[in-house]
Amino acid sequence: MHPRKGPRRVGDPGGVIRLFVNGEEHRAETGLTLAQLLTRLELPAARLAVERNRRIVPRERYDDEHLEDGDRLEIVTLVGGG
Repeated sequence: MHPRKGPRRVGDPGGVIRLFVNGEEHRAETGLTLAQLLTRLELPAARLAVERNRRIVPRERYDDEHLEDGDRLEIVTLVGGG
């Protein structure tokens, strides 16, 4: 068997993916969910709006939303008041 060349893909054990969060590059392990990323960034999921690759992610899907290499996330903190 020949070793595989090129970048690791999501789901490969020990793989690393590249993410862009509000324009800033981050690296994370494959299989990371959006909920896990928010925890690592110490962001309160209940007060956020998240867009992944120009698509709003419903809050109830954060645990099931597995991030992939090259994903672009825009995370906005919701602020109340008037």
